Amino acid sequence: MPTRRDLLPVLDNGDVRLKIDASHEYSVGSRLCSNPDCRAHLFVVTTLDGHLMTSHPPETIDFDAIGLPNDVVEAFEESVRCHAQQCYVAAAMMVRKTLEAVCADRGAGGANLKARIAALGGKVVLPQALLDGLDDLRLLGNDAAHIDSHEYEQVGQEEVEVAIDVTKEILKATYQYEAIIGRLRGLRRNQEEGQP
Repeated sequence: MPTRRDLLPVLDNGDVRLKIDASHEYSVGSRLCSNPDCRAHLFVVTTLDGHLMTSHPPETIDFDAIGLPNDVVEAFEESVRCHAQQCYVAAAMMVRKTLEAVCADRGAGGANLKARIAALGGKVVLPQALLDGLDDLRLLGNDAAHIDSHEYEQVGQEEVEVAIDVTKEILKATYQYEAIIGRLRGLRRNQEEGQP
């Protein structure tokens, strides 16, 4: 009777070679996260030349949550997790919820999200391109949430990745730039006062 090693050949690095058909061969194994603060265990599937196909837990888009309100962080983290699971429609809807949370936190009221985004423009200082981007994100969220909306042909990986990138910039401009500038000014004050 063949052993498991006979059925699934082991590679030099300890991974198992998995052959689906003549043109699809993969390496299956486990890794430790290279971040010394994390060191989490990952299950990975790679091509034989090392290209990552998938991992569990899946790779997520990184973002800085420092200075963000809890409601905003929760909505945005869920968007990032949905993206990692390839649930792109859900991710787009959570980007929209993130915008709703930003508007609520900043006191931008209105009958609908379009009106709240317009009101937000008077409550925070954002470049016009990011203000325009807010409305584009709203439209992407509409397409994800409503069958009859068709501003975007599809809500897929690329659309959601761009939406997440734009949202990260909006969050930085709304919540984090003041803190960064404050830290810089604090360093200058310390140097002027002769402190290290």
